[in-house]
Amino acid sequence: MKPLDTAFIRNQFPAFAEPSLEGWGFFENAGGSYTCRQVIEILNSYYTRTKVQPYYNYPASQQAGAAMDTAYTQLAAWLNVGENEVQFGPSTTQNLYVLAHAFRELWDTGDEIIVSAQDHEANAGFWRRLEKTGIIIKEWGVNPETGMLDPADLDNLLSPKTRLLAFPHCSNVVGHVNPVADIVTQAKAAADVCVVVDGVAYAPHGLPDIGFLGADIYLFSLYKTWGPHLGLMTIRKQVMDALPNQGHFFNAGIDRKKMVPAGPDHAQIAAAAGVAQYLDAVYDHHFPDPADGAASSDSAQKGRQLKQLFLDHETALLTTLLDWLKQRSDIRIIGPQDPALRAPTLSIVPRDKSLDAVFAALTEKKLMAGQGHFYGVRPLMGMHIPIETGVLRLSFLHYTTADEIHQLIDGLSRALN
Repeated sequence: MKPLDTAFIRNQFPAFAEPSLEGWGFFENAGGSYTCRQVIEILNSYYTRTKVQPYYNYPASQQAGAAMDTAYTQLAAWLNVGENEVQFGPSTTQNLYVLAHAFRELWDTGDEIIVSAQDHEANAGFWRRLEKTGIIIKEWGVNPETGMLDPADLDNLLSPKTRLLAFPHCSNVVGHVNPVADIVTQAKAAADVCVVVDGVAYAPHGLPDIGFLGADIYLFSLYKTWGPHLGLMTIRKQVMDALPNQGHFFNAGIDRKKMVPAGPDHAQIAAAAGVAQYLDAVYDHHFPDPADGAASSDSAQKGRQLKQLFLDHETALLTTLLDWLKQRSDIRIIGPQDPALRAPTLSIVPRDKSLDAVFAALTEKKLMAGQGHFYGVRPLMGMHIPIETGVLRLSFLHYTTADEIHQLIDGLSRALN
């Protein structure tokens, strides 16, 4: 496989040519990635040419509706799900709020749901609130040393009354990548359970093959996957059909509107197609010969190849960073130290200096990082890390370069010494 052409990749992101950002190393991608030019161009075009009510019979309206339809079609193909299984909402948190209300109408008092303690609060809080309505909450706890989830623990949690299992594909503070397909198989063999996977911290490293993973519901944030500020949610058709309508009563039979209480942001939905078009451009650049990869129409297969391309690049960078961090006794690395087991979302806790001081020193060195709990309060509590101070989070994507990793290492060395 060809190595990732970072020059080509970075040319797809206007931020890397922005004078005000020149020289800054961006290591807070887990909070929101840079936006690719394909998304920006579609958004600009939509607001300029088609900012009208879509789906009427005049040209601008027809073009607006077609642009939205393209987003559903293209992203469904990359995610390996049906076009009618893709949902857009204002955020992943809002999507989960709606989901929790919808599922509660199906359940009886005493039914059980399992929620992991590794979750971002968006995929934990609303499920846990259902305890006040008579639903029994079981917690899948984390290892207090590593923050990791042990699938074997599920055997003691699953029961005939389990209705839902919620866990992350990858924690936004622990970084460990959970074996989603295996967990889904394990859960469904033991109970009649709906599996909800939070992919917010995983999807930026290559859109997931949801059809392969088998999750009933999978959620992630498009603004962390190079796109507009929307939450994308896939719901398996059988599950969608069973869920009660959460939108206007007259939209109950429309899959796209059933889980959307308010009208969607038309322009941002249209712009979401730019994420798929960016991936198409990257694929065509790296695999110009059809013999090198998938047929041009098989987006799911192309996605698997791109994900491996991204993974190889990110793992090489992560290995360099982890090798340096592991030599230091003045920090605690959160999560696994083997780069093969984790995403490049790396949290550390300084032992000898305050987080504030280290963070300030990094900023002086033109390094953009993150500090806090990032709504991952439960995994931090499970590892006995004070949420008042939290962690220093360093996160990067496939557009990050080796030079930026060395810039980060130099900045950390100066900040910690």
